[in-house]
Amino acid sequence: MPTIKQLSNGFRFFFFSFDCNEPIHAHLSSGKKICKFWIEPVSLAKNNGFSSKELNTVYKQIQANNSLIKECWYEHCGHY
Repeated sequence: MPTIKQLSNGFRFFFFSFDCNEPIHAHLSSGKKICKFWIEPVSLAKNNGFSSKELNTVYKQIQANNSLIKECWYEHCGHY
């Protein structure tokens, strides 16, 4: 599970290798909470435990770091 180490802010951003056949997305976790966001366009795909306020914070962080997330995705998944 590659982690995007440049992003944090209390959340762990990561990818699953078996998800590379899906559209660009990132998984995030904090403690026992986990969610999945599509990157193009940024939208929530799944949520398990995050509050609306936390999801809004994550949404803003993804928007601000969209290029970095895509770069890490392509580096890991190997296609554009």
